[in-house]
Amino acid sequence: MISSIFVQRIDWNGITVEISYEPNWLNMAAHTGAAMAHLEVRSVAPQDAPLPLTETGYRSHFVPASDVVEMGGPVAYVRAWLDSEAASKVWKDQQEASRQLSFL
Repeated sequence: MISSIFVQRIDWNGITVEISYEPNWLNMAAHTGAAMAHLEVRSVAPQDAPLPLTETGYRSHFVPASDVVEMGGPVAYVRAWLDSEAASKVWKDQQEASRQLSFL
């Protein structure tokens, strides 16, 4: 059985983020007994806007499907991931630098 792909857009801090989720990537559960999920996270408005997960606005990520289920599904998983990474000093410093005027 081939799994279906879930796609949903969310607003995260003023950025429209598209989440694509395939819960049983390449039907791995049939071969290994455990489903490996594939998540794609992409900023679509503004297009390619940096996210705490990626400077390019796109991230492909493989994760055990059970982890996504435990977090409440792909949207909850990605929101928690974004929020966690946004709390990092690196992200906060990048956001502060982008708000300051450049005289170069």
